[in-house]
Amino acid sequence: FTVLPLADAARQLADGQLPELAACITFDDGYANNLDVALPILRRHGLTATVFVATGLLGNGYMFNDTIIESMRACQTPRLDLSALDLGHVDLGDNAARAAAAGRLIERFKYEPQAERTEYAARIAERAGLTEPPRLMMTPDELRRLHAAGIDIGAHTVSHPILTQLSATEAQEEIDASRGMLTDLLGSAPQTFAYPNGQPGQDYGPAHVEMVRNAGFACAVSTAARCATGSDDPFELPRVTIWSATSAKLTANLVRLYMSG
Repeated sequence: FTVLPLADAARQLADGQLPELAACITFDDGYANNLDVALPILRRHGLTATVFVATGLLGNGYMFNDTIIESMRACQTPRLDLSALDLGHVDLGDNAARAAAAGRLIERFKYEPQAERTEYAARIAERAGLTEPPRLMMTPDELRRLHAAGIDIGAHTVSHPILTQLSATEAQEEIDASRGMLTDLLGSAPQTFAYPNGQPGQDYGPAHVEMVRNAGFACAVSTAARCATGSDDPFELPRVTIWSATSAKLTANLVRLYMSG
C-alpha cells in the first residue's frame, strides 16, 4: 500500500488522482499508547497516521467501555455478582471469560443514554473493586508531542456520545467544541473528523454530516466497513477496522474489502 495523510487522500480520491492501493492509518479516541506504542512503529516504517481525539477525555478521562474492561480485569473473584443491576452473575474464570464478559456488557449498554451507561459502568466498577483505574488517555502535553512528531490530530467530539441520541444543539456543541479545543491546544485547526461509533444512520445522520461539513473540516470518516471510492462523500468515508487476530486473516480481510470496493 501507499500510505497517505487522510486529508490528502480524501482530496485525491475526490479528484480522481488517488494512487492504486492507497491507504490511510487511523486511531480513535486519544489513547496514550498511540504515543508510546504506535508512534515508534510508525516512525520505524516511515508511515503517517491520523489520531482522532475525544477532547474531554484527555488526561484522566474514561469512556464507559474502558471502565467495564478495567473492572473485569481488576476483579479478584472468578464470579462477579451483578444481580443488583439485573445483570446476574458474570463468569470471570480466566482471561477469555473476562474479555467475553466485558464485550457482552459493553454491547448491553452501548446504546443507552450517555449518563445512564456511565452510571452503570461506575456501579459495575464499584462491585468489581476497581478503585484506581489506570490512566489510559493522553494528556494535553502528550498530544502536543504526538502532533509535533508529524501525526495528524483529528476531532472526535468532546465526550464521545452517540450523536443520534443528542439534540441538534448538543451535537453541534460536541462537534464545534472539540474542534475549538484542539485548535487551542495545537495552534492549528484540525482538518479531519471521526463520528463516534461511526455507523451511518445508527450513530450519526445526514444532519450531523452537514454540521461537520459546515464546521470547517476537510473530511470525515465513519466505520462503514468497506474501501472508499470516488463516489463517496468526503464527509462519510468508510473505514476498515483491523480486529483480525493474525496477519493472514488481516490480509485476507483487506483483499476482500478492496476487491468489493
